[in-house]
Amino acid sequence: MRVQLTPASVLSAALLLLFVLRPTAESAPPPAPPSPPALAELWTDPVDLDRIDLSIGRWGASHAPDPRERFTYIRPKQHGHSPGMVVEDRRHRTWHVKQGREGQPEVVMSRVLSAIGYRQPPVYYLPSFTVVDGSGTHAAAGGRFRLSDPSLQDRGAWQWESNPFVGARPFQALLVILVLLNSADLKNSNNTMYEVTTPGAAVRRWFVVRDLGTSLGAVGRINPSPNDPEKFEQRRFVTGISHGYVEFGDYHAVHNELVYRRITPDDVRWASRLLGRLTERQWDDAFYAAGYRPALAQRFVRRIMQKIEEGASIGSGPVRSFEPVRP
Repeated sequence: MRVQLTPASVLSAALLLLFVLRPTAESAPPPAPPSPPALAELWTDPVDLDRIDLSIGRWGASHAPDPRERFTYIRPKQHGHSPGMVVEDRRHRTWHVKQGREGQPEVVMSRVLSAIGYRQPPVYYLPSFTVVDGSGTHAAAGGRFRLSDPSLQDRGAWQWESNPFVGARPFQALLVILVLLNSADLKNSNNTMYEVTTPGAAVRRWFVVRDLGTSLGAVGRINPSPNDPEKFEQRRFVTGISHGYVEFGDYHAVHNELVYRRITPDDVRWASRLLGRLTERQWDDAFYAAGYRPALAQRFVRRIMQKIEEGASIGSGPVRSFEPVRP
């Protein structure tokens, strides 16, 4: 018997075949790890780490604000809870100034992340500065100065849950480092993608974690207290390992689901050993750059070094939790 094929029957058979052969969520291959060029949009191996002066940072003195400058007021700071303003210097460079308790920790965080290979814009600290506005010339409380460098064009936010690096070791390590330093505000709106316009740049995009001032204190979904040495000393880092994932029992930050049952002991070791490549002098320089008094900086550095040691040895025996440091 001869079967007559009609256009409609051929189309139905083709659709049925596509349905049967379509990949399922269970059979779909895992996403390929990012290639080295793509990964460099987030992180590069800091082969020069031992030569980095964290008192001035990777961007150097040429990009720093002049403390003797009279800055022209442009407008108030528009986002976040910290006070601040946008100002311009005599070289027509635009600076975003964050004042208040978040300014100092943000400079420390930016210096450290930049030193260990993560992308960061130029960030500096001034303890005070002179501003010219509608009421005249007067002194203003200092804070974090972030330069709007023309080589970096802000192209909006990127998402923690959806980006080219999810699952890659440097991405996992970034989350571990933010936990270790008690960074409490992991919102997508604090992430910025930059278009790099420098001729000959190795990559054309940077994925940057910005606005890290809610760090170095207590973490919490409601009213975290950044820049608090006593609370930073008291909060534990690793509290256990369950089902192959590291537990951070004292980490109750905004979007702490980013690290819940997602971080392995290997991730923590890798991140801790990366941070461990910084010398104690470099840590001191990072806090010096942010205007901390030496005695206060030492309290933070001691606790950070304990956490690094704890993380680097995770999985080699029972979880070791250090007692809080006392001044």
